[in-house]
Amino acid sequence: MNALDYFNARLQATISPMDYIKAKKMNPEQYFLIDVRNGPAHVRSITIKDSHVIPEQELDNRLDEIPKDKKIILYCWDVWCNTAAKVAKSLLEQGYDVKELTGGIAAWQEMNFPVSTATPDNPLSNHCGC
Repeated sequence: MNALDYFNARLQATISPMDYIKAKKMNPEQYFLIDVRNGPAHVRSITIKDSHVIPEQELDNRLDEIPKDKKIILYCWDVWCNTAAKVAKSLLEQGYDVKELTGGIAAWQEMNFPVSTATPDNPLSNHCGC
């Protein structure tokens, strides 16, 4: 693979936080954002605002929650985390239109973009699976 092919593939497979916000603003019904991070709920208590929490460990049992008619955007912890990439591969193999959010929640928070916080009355996920 040459450099041009690499960058074309990278751009096809990922979306930056800024590009996601712009795209979502222009066409809000087209996107479905999923937090695929694993781990105890208390370490995942902050999520990107309006994201759907479906940890990778629960994916196979919750596929019915993921629409096939939308662009699926996945995120995990940071650039060092490959959970979103693993989930993207799985969903692509099943016919979903998928991109990974570059930098995960760490990049999102670094840019001070909107987040949601879990509370006892409003848990982000009842299915930790840990």
